[in-house]
Amino acid sequence: MAEDEWVTGKVGLRVGNVPLDLEMTVPARPVKPHRMLPVFHQMADSFADIGIQAESEAGKHVSCKAKCASCCHQAIPVSEVEAYYIADLVAAMPEPRRTEIVSRFAKTLEHFKTIGWFDDLHSSKAGSMKGAERLVLWYFNEQIPCPFLEDSMCSIYEQRPIACREYLATSPAENCSSPSAEGVRLVGLPIKPSTTMKQLTEGEASKRAGFLLLIMALEIAKKYPETFPEKTGEQWMAEFFGKLTSEPQSVPEAPPQAVRKRPKKRGRHGPKR
Repeated sequence: MAEDEWVTGKVGLRVGNVPLDLEMTVPARPVKPHRMLPVFHQMADSFADIGIQAESEAGKHVSCKAKCASCCHQAIPVSEVEAYYIADLVAAMPEPRRTEIVSRFAKTLEHFKTIGWFDDLHSSKAGSMKGAERLVLWYFNEQIPCPFLEDSMCSIYEQRPIACREYLATSPAENCSSPSAEGVRLVGLPIKPSTTMKQLTEGEASKRAGFLLLIMALEIAKKYPETFPEKTGEQWMAEFFGKLTSEPQSVPEAPPQAVRKRPKKRGRHGPKR
């Protein structure tokens, strides 16, 4: 997409009582939604920053830090588009790393299928709050790390799922070694883009497989060929904000603050922050 034009514009939001101005560069030509994920990552980080600031003003601080990887042993939810994005990310890895990561995905998924975890997930047992918490703790207690965890650090940190960006604890770090509603206090986020992303990109895989997890990404991409439509970056953003605010958003033909330009060369999954 090196030859395509991009549109740069500003979006003004008010999150609670906090004004938020975002400058975003999006594709001017029709693209699949995975090309928009770097933009949605940027927004998720901005919303997280607002939550962190609010906690700080209340005298609380995020306890997450490098190599604090307890959350990387949890069941990580992803939207359908993120599943395909992750599959593409793995497919683009050089050997022998690609084979190693693929093997980790396969072994982890097979483990949770074998012990019956997915059976309970898709049964009525997961319908109650108590049942959901039991599943979360069961998964965590298996102590199987995310396939991307290496040396207690995320090896795809810049491309990590939106749910990971939203999971920020203010309770003592040691409490995360046994996650529960009582022991772990998370940063209150006024807006969760992860929920909107699931709604925006719900397709065949979501309908057939139900609740999607990161460890399912490679299997999902293999079983259900991606069928997302192509839309301009402006159209994807209008739909995203429409679902985010539960109000339909119009798509302007030429945003008043937009500048059309050719982008610098970018990697397959967008620029690193």
